[in-house]
Amino acid sequence: MSATWPGMIEGATVVDWEGKVLKEGSNGYTCMPTPPMLTGNAPMCLDEAWMAWAQAWQARAPYTAETLGIAYMLAGDAGASNVDPYAEGPSEDNQWIKEGPHLMVIAPPALLDAFPTDPDNGGPYVMWQGTDYQHLMIPTGAR
Repeated sequence: MSATWPGMIEGATVVDWEGKVLKEGSNGYTCMPTPPMLTGNAPMCLDEAWMAWAQAWQARAPYTAETLGIAYMLAGDAGASNVDPYAEGPSEDNQWIKEGPHLMVIAPPALLDAFPTDPDNGGPYVMWQGTDYQHLMIPTGAR
C-alpha cells in the first residue's frame, strides 16, 4: 500500500500476484506487492488499462496500448532493465536502473515516440521501447 498516496489506497482494490483479493475497492485502481519475479521493493497501483498490460506482461503475451493508463510506484523500485522487460538482474548491456518514486503511463505507441529513452535525461523517459510493454516513466522524486 506504499505505492500510492493515502487518499487513493482507501478506495483501491488490493490483490496479491495470484489474483487473490485482499481488500475490495471502488475507485478503479488495483494495488499489489512487488511482482514475484523481481527482488526488492516495487509495489504498484494500476488502473484498468495497466491491469491489462500487467496480465499480458506476466503471461509474456502480446499487448498494444489503445488508451492512456496511469500507474503509481511512489515507493520506487529496487531495479529493472530499461531495455529488457524480463531481465532478472543487471548486465553490461541491459541499462539496469533503480528508480525512485515515479508514475508510469501507457499510451498508444506513436504517442511515446517524442520521448527519450535515457533514464538520466532529467525527466520522463520511455522504458522497454520497441517492445509490447513500452511505457513512459515519470520520476517524481530523487533516485
